Amino acid sequence: MNSKRIRIASAVAAAALASVALAGCASDADPEAAGTAPADPTSLVLALVPSQDQAGLVDTAAPLTDFLTEELGITVTGVVSKDYQAAVEAMGAGQAQIGFLPSLQLWQANDRYGAEVVLQTERNGNITYPGQFMTNNPDKFCEDEPVERDGKLFCNGADALQGPAGLDSITKVKGSKVAVLGPGSPAGYIYPMLALKEAGLDIDNDFESVPVTANDASVLAVYNGDAEVGFSFWDARDIVVKDTPDVGQKVVVFALTDEIPNDGVALSKDLSPELRARIATALADFSNTEEGSTVLQSIYSITKLAPADPSSLDVVARAAQQLGLQ
Repeated sequence: MNSKRIRIASAVAAAALASVALAGCASDADPEAAGTAPADPTSLVLALVPSQDQAGLVDTAAPLTDFLTEELGITVTGVVSKDYQAAVEAMGAGQAQIGFLPSLQLWQANDRYGAEVVLQTERNGNITYPGQFMTNNPDKFCEDEPVERDGKLFCNGADALQGPAGLDSITKVKGSKVAVLGPGSPAGYIYPMLALKEAGLDIDNDFESVPVTANDASVLAVYNGDAEVGFSFWDARDIVVKDTPDVGQKVVVFALTDEIPNDGVALSKDLSPELRARIATALADFSNTEEGSTVLQSIYSITKLAPADPSSLDVVARAAQQLGLQ
């Protein structure tokens, strides 16, 4: 990945405007550099990706789109993409101008379509997170007695809540049914598959993949016994605990991947620098309100939106390259 191509917008409007303006001068082919900045649209589409069940996601995000509409004076509509890659392609095709994207797709949107990565998320003060291996068969995968933390069970040191942990145990995945998200998911596919590959498993033949569409579906596949093992972000069990209060006892986390850069927000290059700066500022401001924090928590478990660090996406690009997912 050429990280120089990623341009950061500060959460502060003045700094954001300055950084975008400087980046706009970097290429003679850029219409902004030629003094022909794009005209701003009369409406914007915000693309959401299904990290959990799609049902109701647009309604959950309504306070966010309403806030942006009021702050920007432009109607903002939320849509749920069918999967991670669809959101990237929607931005490339001009069908969406704002994308809440996982780290791989942030890199792809920038690398393929020149989208500007403006913000990355914080969760409880952390800017990275591990993918987790979950099981309903701790006797097989746990090399020690599971321990309880916040009502949920962990083993093999995974209760440290920071990766990597317990990866010596993942060779036992061989022969299992495994709930797997699509190949665009860092925590639901890329990092767990990379860990299995590096552990010596043939990721095409050594286990049976059970395709799932979202992280909560992976948890439920393990909970319901449709798969013996599942992949997800940490800790996706919290998404389903309301409907399955015993999920933390029946679904045990036995390993954590290396840390993954948090997801974030990308903006279409077709928007003017001024509008991109205003959107970045509005989103950061929204995340700093009590209501905004609550809404972002309910959408993606986000506690805050902060200025992006483009270099953090290099590790995702390297992982994708090893799995042929560029």
